[in-house]
Amino acid sequence: MRSHINSFIFIVLAGLVSSGFAQTGGSAEAGVPSFPYMAEITGDNLYVRSGPGTNFYHCGKLNQGDKVKVVSRQFSWSCIVPPANSFSWISMQYVRIDPADPSIGIVSGDNVRVYAGSDYVKPLYSTTLQGKLNRDEKVKLLGEQMDDYYKIAPPSFAYLWVSTSFTKPLAPVGKVPPPVEEVTQPVEQPIEPNDTVVVTPVTPTKSPAETPLEEYYALQKQVEAERAKPIDQQDYTSMKEALLKIADNEQAGKAARYAKFVVERIESFELALAVDKEVRLANEELEKIKDRIDKARTARLAEIKDLGRFAVIGQLQTFTTYGPGHYRVLDESDKTICYALPANQAPQTDLSGLIGRKVGLVGTIEPHRQTAGALVRFTEVVELP
Repeated sequence: MRSHINSFIFIVLAGLVSSGFAQTGGSAEAGVPSFPYMAEITGDNLYVRSGPGTNFYHCGKLNQGDKVKVVSRQFSWSCIVPPANSFSWISMQYVRIDPADPSIGIVSGDNVRVYAGSDYVKPLYSTTLQGKLNRDEKVKLLGEQMDDYYKIAPPSFAYLWVSTSFTKPLAPVGKVPPPVEEVTQPVEQPIEPNDTVVVTPVTPTKSPAETPLEEYYALQKQVEAERAKPIDQQDYTSMKEALLKIADNEQAGKAARYAKFVVERIESFELALAVDKEVRLANEELEKIKDRIDKARTARLAEIKDLGRFAVIGQLQTFTTYGPGHYRVLDESDKTICYALPANQAPQTDLSGLIGRKVGLVGTIEPHRQTAGALVRFTEVVELP
């Protein structure tokens, strides 16, 4: 009986070992190349998941005809190299930007976790750990951040998963050499002495178009050169327009991110230029106002006559708005020159006979607070011809 039991246990263990060995890729199954191998997706809208199971969040989709690189298998799931447009999350707290290249991040801690990224799951809930990075290791930043996490290109240890039932194995990686096109050389025919040789002009080959990144670097140099000019000579208009085109180009990659950053710098420069221009215009206007005041003062002084011992000369009129005893003095066009009050030591004199007459007031001049004009406190009133 014991021997039968031992035989049964041996058979079960052998089956489990052989099954597990096949799942992890220890030996190739019938018709399946050894790992790693290329596979073709056989269905549309196939979820790429962060782990081997439908309970793991999906990180994107693949369609029929797409190719993936399979590196291992676990039960009915294939572990694949992340397809194009895949990404991972890493905490911003442990990454500093490389000053020489803003698209590169340098890890500033040890055992920093990297999580499988998804456009459908926020970083806080992206909990599938892909691996860890240590101090001074570098990551490629994809120019986006969310909730204190950087979006980065998947590191070399990062993998994703698809259902094996929707994959069709192809040739093993590296086993099939790329096709080489045969180039047929033209056979040269001998030229007879009487043959007419027709020379066909050769159109010079155009140099390849400048890439967005090359264009960005050229524009960046122009911006720095413009920055070195005197502030009143700086003009970033054409450079800004060219950089905005790169920033709006979805195919420009990191050149678009760099261009956006420089555009923001240019906008700060333009703000400084606008403020400087406003200050210069204000100073110019202030100088004009001062010049007008000086000219008006000079003209006014030229008009002032020598009044001799009088503080003011003009036509005397009563002015009871501020109470009895107040007067005002008018010029020849009946405009008010100043206001007048008897001084404290002035004798009480009846001035009713001088109202409407030209007089000269002897006294002192002081500000008139009620009207913001001038006030003469007179001690003597003299009628003038």
